[in-house]
Amino acid sequence: MSEKAQRRSPLEVLGPGLVTGAADDDPSGIGTYSQVGAQFGYGLAWTMFFGFPLLASIQAICARIGATTGKGIAQNLRQHYSPWLLRAVVLMLLVANVINLGADLGAMGAVLALVIPGPILAYTVAFGVLSVLLEVFVSYSQYARILKWATLSLFAYVGVVFVAKVPLGEALWGTLVPQFTFDKPHAMALVAIFGTTISPYLFFWQAGQEVEEQHRRHIKPLHVSPRRAGAELRRIRTDTLVGMGFSHLVALFIVIATAATLHANGVRDIESAAQAAQALRPIAGDFAFALFAVGIIGTGLLAVPILAGSAAYAVSETFGWTEGLDRKPREAKAFYGVIAMATLGGIALNLIEIDAMKALYWAAVVNGLLAPPLMVVTMLIARNRKVMGSLRIGGWLEFGGWLSTAVMWVVAGVFLLS
Repeated sequence: MSEKAQRRSPLEVLGPGLVTGAADDDPSGIGTYSQVGAQFGYGLAWTMFFGFPLLASIQAICARIGATTGKGIAQNLRQHYSPWLLRAVVLMLLVANVINLGADLGAMGAVLALVIPGPILAYTVAFGVLSVLLEVFVSYSQYARILKWATLSLFAYVGVVFVAKVPLGEALWGTLVPQFTFDKPHAMALVAIFGTTISPYLFFWQAGQEVEEQHRRHIKPLHVSPRRAGAELRRIRTDTLVGMGFSHLVALFIVIATAATLHANGVRDIESAAQAAQALRPIAGDFAFALFAVGIIGTGLLAVPILAGSAAYAVSETFGWTEGLDRKPREAKAFYGVIAMATLGGIALNLIEIDAMKALYWAAVVNGLLAPPLMVVTMLIARNRKVMGSLRIGGWLEFGGWLSTAVMWVVAGVFLLS
């Protein structure tokens, strides 16, 4: 392919990293950030600033594995590591993703019922069915564009901050100056923040999307054509930094918005994203409520297919099935079947009326236990010369990856001790 054909516009450079970062702010995450802002005010806003390089490092490494090997995380695990490790990782990922899907779909249904009064369960089912239909029947190139545009819904939370009366000095102090009280509420909040932010499904999705991009652009993995590596790795770095920076900036805006409204008015306990939106209405007005609600639905439509899709990548790579959103449904029946079944599993959790907060708690438990060992394995893959060749990671990226891994081990330890 000619150099001219390989040139890409700035918008085209932003793809897997931007979408992955935006999906990190799913309705479950919004509920967590809202609770942190309501309970602690601006006191834990600094965690967003601190967490950005950690998430950016591990996601850039996952993207690099996909781009270099032309294979996802699970497929690399299958080829180079023990089968029992692969099965354990994929099983835990499936459990966590289905629970997250249930919580996100339920939150979307509850929020839509606040905007347009109607049956929450019917709205929940409709959102799930819509997500499956889009993933299965819309071509990958069109679907990728839909996901990119869906990230704009996150700007709703920027709008909420401008609507709310935020004391700028106090907000900046909470963002830039770490402050922490060593007690159980703060420990559990810290675990919730990092458990929500650094999630295993993001690892599988971004690596898988780099492989999809190679198929879409008809280019070979970097280990086959290393001369392209410089430009591609720069693209990955830019895409990941922008995507994860966007994710953390929005999360920070949610904490600040809820601190300036809910916390400032004595509202300390928020159990869901829908409750956060509803609580904003009498304090910040209908416009702030509407912005918050639109953001929840928009990010849900972005995150639900990514949760289901990451599960499908992992399962398909485990069993060697044909996989990829660029495939026609008849070419990858099992892959799309996993997407449908995972989403239906999330819908089913709402049908049996499982408690949303308990569901999120157990999703956090599974993610908190899965992320640290998976990050260790991911780092070993990225450092393995047999897997990565001359493009194995090193320098600051390796340091950032191991630091991120160490932090998640500490977070898991705090979680278990608490």
